[in-house]
Amino acid sequence: MRGILPGRPQAKLQAVAHGLWEGLQIIAYISGNALVVLDRPDHVLQTIYIDEEAELEAVALDAVTGKLAACSTRHIYIYRPYGQDEGVVKWSLQGIMSLPNPDDSITTLSWGMPDELLAGSAALTLFNTHSSTEQLWTKPLANPVKFAHFSPDAELIASTGRYDRLLKIWRRTSFGSADQSFDYFYLPHPKAITGLHWRHPYHKEQSVENVLYTICADHKVRVWVPGDHRGVDGMHMWAEVDLMESIMSPHIPLEQQSKKRFAFFIDGKHFTHATERAMQQASAEEKDHGIALHHLIEVANRSPEICVVLDDRGNMAAWGFENVGAKVKKITDVFNIAHVDGLHLHFAKAPKPMEDNVQFHAFISDAPDSDLTLLLHHFDGRIEWLESRIDYLFDPSSQTQRIQRKAMWTGHSNAIKKVNRTASGRALVSRTVKDECIVWLQRPSDEGMTLHRHCSVKVTEHIHRTALLQEGNFLVFLHHEDISLWDTRDHDAVEIWRCSYKLQGKPLCLLVIPEIQAGGRRIHIATISSEMKGICWEVTLPLLERDPVTGRKLSTAASANGYTNGDSHVSLEQYSAFDLGSGDDLAFVLPVDPAGSAPVSSGFLDTFARDVAISYTKSGVIKSWTARVNVEEHKLDWLLTSEVETGVKTPSLASGTSIRKAALVDAEQTTLTIWNTRSAQLEHQETFQGNGVIQDLDWSSTPDNQSILAVGFPHRVVIYAQLRYDYLNAGPSWVQIRDVRIRDITPHPIGDSVWLSSGNLISGAGNQLFIQDEHVQVSEGLFPSLRTISRKTASIDIFTAVSRLNGPLPAYHPQLLSQCVLAGKLLLVQRIIIRLYTKLKFWIEDEDLDSSLGLAPEDFSEDETHMTASKKEMHSSYADFSDDVEPETVTEEVASNLKDLLTTKQIPLLSSREQFRLADIVECIGMVEKHRRSIDDNAGRFLLFFRQHVQSEAHKGPISWREIIWAFHSGSQDILIDLVSRHFSGKMMWQHAKESGVFMWMTDINALRAQFEVIARNEYTKTDEKNPVDCALYYIALRKKAVLVGLWRMATWSREQGATKRLLSNNFNEDRWKTAALKNAYALMGKRRFEYAASFFLLADHLQDAVSVLYNQLGDTQLAIAVARVYGGDDSPVLLSFLKDKILPQAARDGNRWLATWAYWLLNRKDMAVRSLITPLSRLLDAPETPNPESKSYLTDDPALVVLYKQLREKSLQTLRGATMIGMREEWDFVLHTAGLYDRMGCDVLALDLVKTWEFLLPPPPTKAEVGRSPLSPMMHRESFQANGSHQNATEFDFDPRKLLRRRSSLVVADLPTREHAHNDLAESKGGLQEEGSEEGDEGVDGKDKVKGKEEEEAPTEGEKKKGPPTQFKEPDANSLLDAFGF
Repeated sequence: MRGILPGRPQAKLQAVAHGLWEGLQIIAYISGNALVVLDRPDHVLQTIYIDEEAELEAVALDAVTGKLAACSTRHIYIYRPYGQDEGVVKWSLQGIMSLPNPDDSITTLSWGMPDELLAGSAALTLFNTHSSTEQLWTKPLANPVKFAHFSPDAELIASTGRYDRLLKIWRRTSFGSADQSFDYFYLPHPKAITGLHWRHPYHKEQSVENVLYTICADHKVRVWVPGDHRGVDGMHMWAEVDLMESIMSPHIPLEQQSKKRFAFFIDGKHFTHATERAMQQASAEEKDHGIALHHLIEVANRSPEICVVLDDRGNMAAWGFENVGAKVKKITDVFNIAHVDGLHLHFAKAPKPMEDNVQFHAFISDAPDSDLTLLLHHFDGRIEWLESRIDYLFDPSSQTQRIQRKAMWTGHSNAIKKVNRTASGRALVSRTVKDECIVWLQRPSDEGMTLHRHCSVKVTEHIHRTALLQEGNFLVFLHHEDISLWDTRDHDAVEIWRCSYKLQGKPLCLLVIPEIQAGGRRIHIATISSEMKGICWEVTLPLLERDPVTGRKLSTAASANGYTNGDSHVSLEQYSAFDLGSGDDLAFVLPVDPAGSAPVSSGFLDTFARDVAISYTKSGVIKSWTARVNVEEHKLDWLLTSEVETGVKTPSLASGTSIRKAALVDAEQTTLTIWNTRSAQLEHQETFQGNGVIQDLDWSSTPDNQSILAVGFPHRVVIYAQLRYDYLNAGPSWVQIRDVRIRDITPHPIGDSVWLSSGNLISGAGNQLFIQDEHVQVSEGLFPSLRTISRKTASIDIFTAVSRLNGPLPAYHPQLLSQCVLAGKLLLVQRIIIRLYTKLKFWIEDEDLDSSLGLAPEDFSEDETHMTASKKEMHSSYADFSDDVEPETVTEEVASNLKDLLTTKQIPLLSSREQFRLADIVECIGMVEKHRRSIDDNAGRFLLFFRQHVQSEAHKGPISWREIIWAFHSGSQDILIDLVSRHFSGKMMWQHAKESGVFMWMTDINALRAQFEVIARNEYTKTDEKNPVDCALYYIALRKKAVLVGLWRMATWSREQGATKRLLSNNFNEDRWKTAALKNAYALMGKRRFEYAASFFLLADHLQDAVSVLYNQLGDTQLAIAVARVYGGDDSPVLLSFLKDKILPQAARDGNRWLATWAYWLLNRKDMAVRSLITPLSRLLDAPETPNPESKSYLTDDPALVVLYKQLREKSLQTLRGATMIGMREEWDFVLHTAGLYDRMGCDVLALDLVKTWEFLLPPPPTKAEVGRSPLSPMMHRESFQANGSHQNATEFDFDPRKLLRRRSSLVVADLPTREHAHNDLAESKGGLQEEGSEEGDEGVDGKDKVKGKEEEEAPTEGEKKKGPPTQFKEPDANSLLDAFGF
């Protein structure tokens, strides 16, 4: 924890107590109804809230027993310590006492003998608190007590009333007896007594004479000592010091000198201790020549008691009393030690009379490095902890570092309920349950960032909402019917303007609208009501004279509080009213947390503008809004920038940030969801158990716009940071980086939290403000990815940590390499791996490793063909590899050598898990390179990720649909089958086939059936007993019943053999045996033998039922599809309806575009297969599906979709037509969104490559109706070119889609159905549909996809209108001429 503001100390004479108990320095003070116990400037041991009381009066510490006593005017609370053996000291309530007279008010407490407590009120009362509490003695007084203090040996009590000039000394006459008795005598003073101090002995056990110091209103300190007979004949005055004359500056006129004097005493034991400490800390130079040290040693040799006199201008005089109480007093016994000026003590400027007091407590703790400590209790509500080396303090020469402030303890007197910040995060205002407000400023100090109390605001009416303006100089309060502006530039705020307002509905928030120019005089604030109506006000403020960070300087135009209502400098007036629609379902509107760069508006009202507000409805819709001040029309313009359907019903809490992130908490307040509102995606979901409810959400961000979220519970705050997206491992996109718990410091729940711009989280709990450190501990357990930061540092600045967890990846990171492979940059990946290999061979740990490996961003945009050409000679994959030459390709030998290096060296910026993944990728690339000449790019993609999938320990279940799609669109499937089969040692069973998705991606139906037979054989032989039941489904699907009968003949061991063999021998084309098969199938379903049941449904030729059982009951989608394809072929109506009715709706529900495009391709709707990559899936289905919550996850997206889209759209005429049916705006958004995904994944170079090299299709030629239209823009929807809306067929276009392509590097397959009278561009090109190859060569042609003239799909509908032939001669297109000649 960076620091703590433990609460505002009470302005009472006995608000602070300190002492040394069992080696522990304890400081206790009272704040409101809380007792705060500390042991160091920034460390709170415990905070005790006494809920029965409104405020406390006094506190006392017993240095012998460690007990604490605190009191209100009526009750005394005794706390005893426990846990000192465990090293964690806490106090628990021992008992509560009250005075015999209920109307009496307690004002003072003092501990005497062990467990003996004196309470002063209108009487003096002595209690024993040993086990149970009992009253020992009481004595009514003439005046209520102001001071009543036991002497250190508990023999004497010094007491005096308020404004009393007689000091009464009570002397105990009987020790240890049950009935205590005291007699008394007086010490008369000329004026009222203002302070008392008993001298403390060097040791607790030491028996010394009691010496009393009194401070009197006549500005004199008097020293009283006992008479000759140990105080039996009273005490007499030994010496006096005139405080006024002690600090007289001869060169300043008398009337200009301060009239205030303060005095405090340093007991001999503390002085001696401090001198010894100064000697230990002094340098050799100081010991030899230090004037201050030598002066101090001279003083210390006389073992004096010290009296220090101060004024409020930084002047100080110190007096020493030697041989106090000696019978013969010498003149030299009272001597001057120092007279210095320039002491920086932060006294209040012009304090109120009630707050014009400062109490001093001087002590030194037992810690070996501690200095003399001064606690200054300022009655304006703060305690200062000052430390000084005593030789520096009393140095007669001028000294700059005489005294240093270690801490300032302040805070509130009541529980904090709300904390608001300025947009810059440099100032904040905290508000309590009793509407007491304090403005705080962020100040840098030696110990780091601290909060400085800037201004207090006393408000009598209820505050509804608050806004802090101009870095804490002005404050706006929204009340029920008024809005008020306060000047907070001075210590106490002043209301300077007020105006009333009328608003329909209850005002929900107060927003500060970002201005077009920062630091201007005019600021606009707005409120929005529960009916979505709003009012905007304009606030005119004086210009800031200097930057608020460096320090405060008031405007020279007028004094801070010199503003009168209506002054030209400051005003607040209504600017405009606005209406944001209906508030029917509205739950709440709140301002966004400012994040990232400065709160300045770009001046444009568009979706790129920063959000200013976020609203959420009871049905769970989050909307974000931006606003701009329209000066010309004197109004506020609003724009809805995003809308997200979250599906979270009646959310209890929401919070948004200006960079389009939002967090939402459900109705139970236990589940947190984090959303990206720009893309309407769910990034994180977590349910918390046993921590209490979520009650607060606060956003911050790093300077480079990486988000940080603090989730507040009653007694802890969990801090989350965003991570890079990881699509290949489906990793989380948010991680816990910190867990802040405050229960061991305070029992009070957290009221509110807020972020400072420096990365410190401020939490308000009870009277206290906790300032969290901006550093996070780097531990492998909390987030292993931070191990990447540095092996040396244990903690790191939170902004640096979060930036490292995000931001661009190093060139050799496994995620970047995988994405490069998907983007078709295999040669680039090889270059990176070879560079890494050559670097690592001679690299040793703790050296720097260039994270880019010397690659420039342009290298990621280079065309693969150029990359190949640039190599002088291509080494064969199998060429010998010698160590001294840099290898040309990643052969298996290079891969294994590099893998060895990766498993022995710790690579910078990679976690251990990522390093293993890199080693896997290198091995896979080596294997792919071996087969690269014989397989195409898609096969390479499949092979790489298939190998990674089976190598990872985490792989459970089948490979993803993305990998299946690559193999599906590969032209090297025969080689892939061979490689996959070899991977499973030629023993491929169904679980292996399912894991590799073989039957989903094979397109040749004969090869598919042959492979299915292999599976059947392997399933049969997988057990020693060879059970025909295991392979029944496979053989029957292959329609090879005879083979199955043969296998049953051999299964003599089976009880089912006879009956099954007899049944299978029958002819199942006959109805009676079909019925028998069905009966068996239903019986087997009853026994839950679903796979076997499906085989009997197939016997009865009920493919539909078999598929349904496999899909619904067995839950194996792949098996259902495989059986349908093998049994009925790819054209079987059962398969097609299954794809249409089950697979496509499932894909839409899950948001699985890979599955959807596969299903559409198999349905021969290639145009839809292309559209499904971009268009929302629910829009493509006839009956729209409601997406499930998982489909909103960011994981349903994948940047590889853009690679597939680019590949498929140019594959055939059908896919080109599908591409034309995607709105231009839709494709534009898709590409930008994918670039954003690359960016969030840390693959910024790929995002740059994408937007740099992407080719949009050329716009279609205009029809006659559109000839005079304005030029096209990619921002425009392509809907205007869609004849019958988005659901039309791909055959209904009147132009040649090949005209949309800017350049061709492959052939376009003509796969459109024939149509009657198709007199369009296609007919004119005389059926020659092959386009000329580009100069790069025809690389991408699949062997089987040779150009066909006509292919059958479905026949066009009868009622289609066909365009008539053109009546005039038309110039043939140049392309068609070249096509006709076969170029």
